Amino acid sequence: MVPGLEVKFAGGAPTLTEGHVIEGYASLFGLTDQGGDAVLPGAFAASLKRLAARGDRVRMLWQHDPARPIGVWDEIREDATGLWVRGRLLPDVAQAREAAALIGAGAIDGLSIGYRTIRAERDRNGRRALAEVELWEVSLVTFPMLPEAKVGRKEADELLEVAALFAAAAAALRAA
Repeated sequence: MVPGLEVKFAGGAPTLTEGHVIEGYASLFGLTDQGGDAVLPGAFAASLKRLAARGDRVRMLWQHDPARPIGVWDEIREDATGLWVRGRLLPDVAQAREAAALIGAGAIDGLSIGYRTIRAERDRNGRRALAEVELWEVSLVTFPMLPEAKVGRKEADELLEVAALFAAAAAALRAA
């Protein structure tokens, strides 16, 4: 983990489609997480704009570990609900294949943001309202900080089928 980098977990199962594409909400606006923070609408806008201007992108990590990238986020946007992400697990990365299997089995069900706070205020209940954050990464995680967050879901059979495809591809690569 990068020193000073904060992380927030959004619960629910990321959707795994098209063999290796995942999508869902990495953050939901206005809901207080287990750490007492709530992300406000617009909190990611400036950061996403700065990244785009530099030709850079938010990283897809496994469990917030900067040494374990597992894919790429192809689309990240704010909408009225929160921060929506869509990306690809990379089948050539062993941890990504494992992540696909874990998603398929229902063992991993969370997305989480890694960020630095730029601007925040405390409300009268002591909740920190995050008005602007610098988004660094969105991770697949085991334990969500924000259990109320819901992401798209696929039928379990479809997820297991995709995990089986990853396993078959891995076996073919080992045999080659």
